[in-house]
Amino acid sequence: MSTSEFQQFFNDCVGNWSTERTYHYLTKQEVERSYTEFVVEPLTETLKLKVLADNAFKIPPHVSSLPGYHLQFQTVSEKGEKVSQQLNMLFVTEAQESTVLQGKYLRDRAYEEERPIIADFRFDTSKRELLMTTNYTRVIAVDSITMINPNLRIRRILTYQRPTDGKPLEEVVLVGFGVEQKK
Repeated sequence: MSTSEFQQFFNDCVGNWSTERTYHYLTKQEVERSYTEFVVEPLTETLKLKVLADNAFKIPPHVSSLPGYHLQFQTVSEKGEKVSQQLNMLFVTEAQESTVLQGKYLRDRAYEEERPIIADFRFDTSKRELLMTTNYTRVIAVDSITMINPNLRIRRILTYQRPTDGKPLEEVVLVGFGVEQKK
């Protein structure tokens, strides 16, 4: 498999998007809706190098061809709470097998914690699904983006209580679902 499908996925992500999401907070037995507008722009080579440096990650060959983007978003919850954030992300493929690419997903700023972070990704070309798993201090987030077509994505977020070392993920604390449409 070539990485062209993976690059096309990122090309399709570039643009202005809006999303309606529903979050299920299982520990509080609450459900909340939110609306987000976000902009996805290709990451410049300078910013790619910054993300690598922020994470003390060895510079791989062909940095310019690595997929990555700058993301900025504004979210308003149904309670009126507002969140705005900007971050840069980069994907470094480390393995390919059949229809699956795997590697590291680096950000200069994490969603859950204010610091650079390295996570794992898996991209399945047969499903056009990007699965990202991030180990935070207290939780583990498993985020899925499935590209239905260049203008429609489905988002699924599962956040688990971080288990003790060696134990499987079991206790779900948050489930999120979203429909993302390009504007």
